Amino acid sequence: MARSTDSSDEDREKSKKISALQGLSPFVKPYKMQVVLTLIALTATAALSLILPIAVRRVVDGFTAGDAHLLDEYFGAALAVAALLALGTGTRYFLVTRLGERIVADMRKAVFSRVIGLSPEFFEKTLTGEVLSRITTDTTIIQSVIGSSLSVALRNILMFIGGMILMLFTSAKLTGLVLLIVPGVLIPIIVLGRRLRVLSRENQDWIAASSGSASEALSAVGTVQAYTHEARTIAQFDDVTEKAFGSAAKRIFTRAIMTVIVIFLIFSGVVGVLWVGARDVQDDLMSTGALVQFVIYAILVAGAVGSLSEVWSELQRAAGATERLVELLETQDQVNDPVSPVKSLDRSSGNIRFDDVTFHYPSRPDVAALKDLTLDVKAGETVALVGPSGAGKSTILQLLLRFYDPDQGDVYLDGHALGDMERADFRRHIALVAQDPVIFAGSAMENIRFGRPDASEDDVIAAAKAAAAHDFLQALPEGYQSELGERGVMLSGGQKQRIAIARAILRDAPVLLLDEATSALDAESERAVQHAIDDLAKDRTTLIVAHRLATVKKADRIVVFEEGQIVASGTHESLVKEGGLYARLAKLQFTSEV
Repeated sequence: MARSTDSSDEDREKSKKISALQGLSPFVKPYKMQVVLTLIALTATAALSLILPIAVRRVVDGFTAGDAHLLDEYFGAALAVAALLALGTGTRYFLVTRLGERIVADMRKAVFSRVIGLSPEFFEKTLTGEVLSRITTDTTIIQSVIGSSLSVALRNILMFIGGMILMLFTSAKLTGLVLLIVPGVLIPIIVLGRRLRVLSRENQDWIAASSGSASEALSAVGTVQAYTHEARTIAQFDDVTEKAFGSAAKRIFTRAIMTVIVIFLIFSGVVGVLWVGARDVQDDLMSTGALVQFVIYAILVAGAVGSLSEVWSELQRAAGATERLVELLETQDQVNDPVSPVKSLDRSSGNIRFDDVTFHYPSRPDVAALKDLTLDVKAGETVALVGPSGAGKSTILQLLLRFYDPDQGDVYLDGHALGDMERADFRRHIALVAQDPVIFAGSAMENIRFGRPDASEDDVIAAAKAAAAHDFLQALPEGYQSELGERGVMLSGGQKQRIAIARAILRDAPVLLLDEATSALDAESERAVQHAIDDLAKDRTTLIVAHRLATVKKADRIVVFEEGQIVASGTHESLVKEGGLYARLAKLQFTSEV
């Protein structure tokens, strides 16, 4: 299975700088007060941590001096500092973790809100699993960083700066020696850090590709099994997953090497400094307590640098994740609402016009789905669109719903170009029954009510009866409250279609679009549903896409498509007499009638 273009090698080579974390700023701004409180708690805990070695020094020097009363006071002070440190750490953890969860929740909502409104062109290029990976995996990485790594990084920066300053006050000589170690530690962090940035983004892209591969296969598991394609599908998934693992292994190895180098340099340097300090104590150049204080600060500073080296790679992963999420949020859609939209009527009359429309699907730019097409449908008219597969029939419905915009010409509803109106505004006047009915994981009642969320139960049941769905729904274990399972796995194809038709009936829209709406029904159900559709279509503008001509014989007008153009138009009888493509199609299906 091909990876989406969003996960291509070219995409992975984009900027992966830590500055990509600036993309989080719009989500952090609403919580400025929480950020301030978190920083206060963070600063306080860092300060208390830096005070503790001073208390320890006093204890050691007091013990050496043999003053029991002074020793008790120093132990008491050290205990008080420890208690405040514990309280501050707990407060910091609560604030920063809650902030991380809140920001990530907002990000998930923002990304989903953006993606759900994107036109189908976006999903021609991007696998659904890729999008889900970004919403779940990438936001989880960001949550981990904001809720933990970022606060650890800030705390360690404070510890490093404060520790170095206090080390300087404790012993300028030993501090100078420590500073000699710092460049040796920073060099591998910077050099290997660049490599980690590349590997982190690559790893996240392969994980997304793995999710996309699994999502695609699982959504079509019946087809995979029917064609005994399991082994090949598993092999394809294994290949992508192994590539994700290989990328992760390289990232982990690079980070491990960096950790080994940094820790060795830090602690070997500390040991060398301690050796010099111990000689100074022997020579009475500093007290034992001062050396202990310096050692603790040195350990705190070393620990801060070591921790920063680990946090740095986490921040780079978060930068890559943020970059990927911001890409979704900033995705430029080809279909957009106008800045100053024209308001449609409270209820559309249903006049439709396609004016000199030419259209190419983005995934097939060299093949015109429609060519210079002009079509007028009057309010209340039932028009059937027939012709061979790929002739452009369903494209008419796609453009009327403004899933795409024409390359040339305009589509009008009640005299207003669709591009001049908000999509949500005119789509509320349209009901669609697709060839592949969509059933959501929920009850039958909820699925039908999807057509009109404020409908009463009586309205839902009436719509189900009109669609010949009432009997089989009532026979389910819990009737209309029965859960239908993901994608309606409990239902047959015909049952799914009748629920979709009931949903359209409940919507009660002035424009009705039927895309092979009865193709999955048995003869008896088709007769019942066709009768319901005939009644429903009487007061509505209806466009019917059909291959089975028996379902469109009663249409007011039949429009025949071939290679994206209208080649004939008229009633069933007139088109049969006229000969041509429709007559040939009719002869194949109604030999006894022609």
